[in-house]
Amino acid sequence: MNLYIGNLSYNVKESDLRHVMEEYGTVASVKVITDRETRRSKGFAFIEMPDDAEANNAIKQLNGAEYVGRSMVVKEALPRN
Repeated sequence: MNLYIGNLSYNVKESDLRHVMEEYGTVASVKVITDRETRRSKGFAFIEMPDDAEANNAIKQLNGAEYVGRSMVVKEALPRN
């Protein structure tokens, strides 16, 4: 399942996010979205978790949880239109 993680601190690195998410299961990939010109984080990321049950548990546990001083938004990522 592909997860959207929003409202992240601009200082969060992919390795930090991977470490947090691995507490809830296997993480296939982590991608923090950055601005093309400034290379600064845009404050959101996408995480791929192969096991849907683990991904759903991560959503339940982490949506609204505080991480690096911000309340995270964690939900299933919707496909692009």
